[in-house]
Amino acid sequence: MESLLTWFEVIGYTVELEADIASGRHKQERNNLTEVILSDRLRYALQRINPQISSAAIQATIRQLTVLPSSNLIENNLYFHKLLTQGIDITYPINNQIISEKVWLIDSSNLLNNDWLVIHPFTIVVNNQTHKIDAAIFINGLPLAIIYHQSNSEKFTLKKAQENLQKYMQNLPQLFFYNAFLVITYSKRAGIGTLTCNSKDFLPWHTIDGEDFTHPQETEIDILIQGIFDKRRFLELIKHSIAFEKRGIIHTKKLLRYHFCTVK
Repeated sequence: MESLLTWFEVIGYTVELEADIASGRHKQERNNLTEVILSDRLRYALQRINPQISSAAIQATIRQLTVLPSSNLIENNLYFHKLLTQGIDITYPINNQIISEKVWLIDSSNLLNNDWLVIHPFTIVVNNQTHKIDAAIFINGLPLAIIYHQSNSEKFTLKKAQENLQKYMQNLPQLFFYNAFLVITYSKRAGIGTLTCNSKDFLPWHTIDGEDFTHPQETEIDILIQGIFDKRRFLELIKHSIAFEKRGIIHTKKLLRYHFCTVK
């Protein structure tokens, strides 16, 4: 897990250990362990990205992001994906007038305007039950990806890891409302998928940018983090490579993969 976190630091993320947050060595990120978004980071990011937007619109945006519109996780996730990629239209009254403003959650043109953070581990308390996520990746205070790490690779199977992720989704729907990607790592191997992926769909990422040849000593984890979580590529994948399909009344979420990414 340490080498995984080091790669995030290399590509420009801030990495915080939850123990350091609890001890006061890092700033307090949440008011309590039931919160899954980092509201201060979200507020400051929205103000940077949308400098012309009123404080009332910022507050309305945050309220909208903290209310789940449905009891169905995938429908909620689709709803949030639209907000993330298309912006949020906020309407509110001021001086007997109705004001409409567009608020963007991410600045895709100026990467420095965004807040890039990894917390390891990330503890959440729901219904008096404590859950620990191995690593949560926050963009502007929103948990857009999580990493499930299996330290005992001898007992590891992708099927078991995916089943454990399903349990997290059932117990922590408020966390997965915001999720773009799920990553499973074990030993030096890694696979990436989405909320509706089966275990066989969690595939490794075999190239960083589709052009570079990987070094023989680079592991699947090294390549996946550089290939997926490079700041610009991460935002491009969210915008252009996530697709929701509806079959009957059921939505599925897919990560559209280029051939070179998953085949050596």
